[in-house]
This record gives sequence, C-alpha cells and structure tokens, in this order.
Amino acid sequence: MTTTRMRKMKADGVPISMITAYDYPSAKLAEEAGVDVILVGDSLGNVVLGYESTLPVTLEDMIYHTKAVTRAVRNPLVVTDMPFMTYHGTIDQTLNQVGRVMREGLGQSVKMEGGTEIARTVEAIVKAGVPVMGHIGLTPQSVYQIGGYRVQGKTSAQAQKLLDDALSLEQAGAFAVVLELVTDELSELITSRLSIPTIGIGAGRHCDGQVLVYHDVLQYASESVPKKFVKAYANLGDHIREGISQYVKEVKSKAFPAEEHSFHSDLELASVYGKTEEDHD
Repeated sequence: MTTTRMRKMKADGVPISMITAYDYPSAKLAEEAGVDVILVGDSLGNVVLGYESTLPVTLEDMIYHTKAVTRAVRNPLVVTDMPFMTYHGTIDQTLNQVGRVMREGLGQSVKMEGGTEIARTVEAIVKAGVPVMGHIGLTPQSVYQIGGYRVQGKTSAQAQKLLDDALSLEQAGAFAVVLELVTDELSELITSRLSIPTIGIGAGRHCDGQVLVYHDVLQYASESVPKKFVKAYANLGDHIREGISQYVKEVKSKAFPAEEHSFHSDLELASVYGKTEEDHD
C-alpha cells in the first residue's frame, strides 16, 4: 500500500480499511486479515499503557511501538501518530522529532492532529519527504480545549471550520485526512470536496475509508465500554479471561502439567546425583 494507491482507491470508489495496532502479533494478524493501513496510534496510551488520555504518551513510546509494527508487516502502509506537543515548536524541532520516528521507528508516514493552524508545519514535513496524514474533528490531544469527547460539526461555524481545515491540509500536501466524530452530512461534504482520501472514525458512511481501534474491534479488554460508532466483530476478552481462569484452576489442582507435557531422560539420575559424601570421598 502506498499513498498514491490510496488516492487511486478513492478515485475508483474502493473503500480503504485501516486499523490500529501497537505490537508485532497484532500487526501480523491485521496484515494477514487483509487490512490496507495500520495506524500506530497514540491511543496506545489509553488502550495498552493504562493512561486516562493520550497526553502522557511520549515520542519514545511511539518509536518503540512503531518498530514492533514495522517489523511485522510488508504490505500495509504504516502510519505513526505524532504525540502531544511534538510538532508545535519550531519547524526544525518538529522535523527532528519526525525524523526520529522515521529513522529509529522505521516509520513510513506520520499523522498529526489539527487543521489550518498546522498547515505550514505539514507542508514543511511533506517537503522534507515524509508523508503526512491529517486528523480533524474530535482531536484527542485537544480534548480539554474542546470540552470533552463530543461530536463535531453540528453548528455552521464548526462545519465551516472543519471544511477549511480539511482543504488546508490537502493544500499543504497531506495524503489523507482522518475525520473523527464528525456528523455524517459534513463528512460527506468534506469527502466530496477533497481529492485525497478521508478516513472516518465515528464519521458516518460516506468517508473513503474507516478506522477502528484493534481492541474495540475484538473487544480485547477487561472492561469494554460501548461506543455508538464501534462495531465489535469478536469478543476476545471473555475467551482470554476464561482461558486464563482454566489455566489457574489446573495449576492449583495440579492437573497441569500432565504426563504429556513432561520430558524424560534415559539416564539413571540416582546413580549420577544420588551419591553420598562418603561415596565421593
């Protein structure tokens, strides 16, 4: 998968499938399932690191997880989130941070939250040779500023701002734009106005592609919080819990390990290790 192919998929009306993955086995399974794009999202802060938001996620976290994902896959395009406050300094500082993701994390592209306010930064990164995916609508890194996790684009002012943001990102050279928690009607409008793909998450049916979090798709968690925009396709959490619970029971009852899990030797160990000190003397 390449950015050029994604653009052709939009032109041909072929939907783009995208999913988050944060480690080697998850990325491997996603590739085997035929996913087009893998996002190493800073949502790993909530999903696998146990933070309440994405804000504590560091550049080192993203590099570490990107390396695991890029080692796993050959075909999907891998996109790495630039974490909170790593692209709001000078252009030189931002290019250095992006460069670390590409060099140390073996990244293929980066994703950045924001619209017109980061357009110049996006342009500089693209000119430096790094593909950039935009992200507008509900932007988790700005959750405290926008007043919580709520649907965006419900007012005419919000809708105009999001359209302007999307067009600015396209003009700056972004190869795609994620629309998160945006009304169905506005997503359809933005998608029709852009020549680059839109990837929706909670943004209705009219985007060029869709993205969901790996653990949401599979209900791979101890506690699954229902989300209106998520459809779960499996329930791994229950199976994992049941499997581990059975393992614990068998260890406690000494049913595991059984004879078939044990190894044997032809040696007469008593003759080797059973000598008394007197025998050694």
